[in-house]
Amino acid sequence: MTKTLHIDFVSDIVCPWCVVGLGGLEAALDTLKAEGITAQVHFQPFELNPQMPPEGENIVEHIGRKYGSTPEQSAANRAMITQRAAEAWPGFEMRMGPDGRIWNTFDAHRLLHWAGTVGAAEQRALKAALFTAHFTDGRTMTDAGVLADAAVAAGLDRAKAVEVLADDLYAAEVRAAEALWVSRGINGVPAVVVEGKWLISGGQPAAVFEEALRQMAGEL
Repeated sequence: MTKTLHIDFVSDIVCPWCVVGLGGLEAALDTLKAEGITAQVHFQPFELNPQMPPEGENIVEHIGRKYGSTPEQSAANRAMITQRAAEAWPGFEMRMGPDGRIWNTFDAHRLLHWAGTVGAAEQRALKAALFTAHFTDGRTMTDAGVLADAAVAAGLDRAKAVEVLADDLYAAEVRAAEALWVSRGINGVPAVVVEGKWLISGGQPAAVFEEALRQMAGEL
């Protein structure tokens, strides 16, 4: 008998561990298909830096200010996460250099909310396109044109994407969703919430997701 899990993937598009986590989750789900376990994945908004100004902040300066890391520690951490991302998501290229920037991501989350109203596949495609724009191409993630380009890359309508971004559409919905997940105790991402009651935290390897999801499916 097939069991379909409802999964909320709470994340931010400038979170490198979210790339690792999504790669691990999808690899696990691909394996579990043979056991009749499938999932509907919904991407939920979380802003790591909601007060970030539109011009963003240099990644080394940001990590140093936020976590007290030295430039050397920051570089070592970027190298480690880049390796983990390559293992978790074959084909995804992460190019996090010392000149990279952290951005305000509220508009990106509004666009993702809109994509979710179009369809789950479209939302997932936009999530991947936004990850690529930020981590691979180093683009300015507060630029409406960049976000519209990501929508086109995901197969979505550019004119509608531009309309969403220009008219502040879905702002209330995104704010409400962010508040909901915080109220449920989510204070770090990625957070993988299964059936609204189980939590798998962090950028876990596929094997960890696979074992956890198999156990959860068995309890349904």
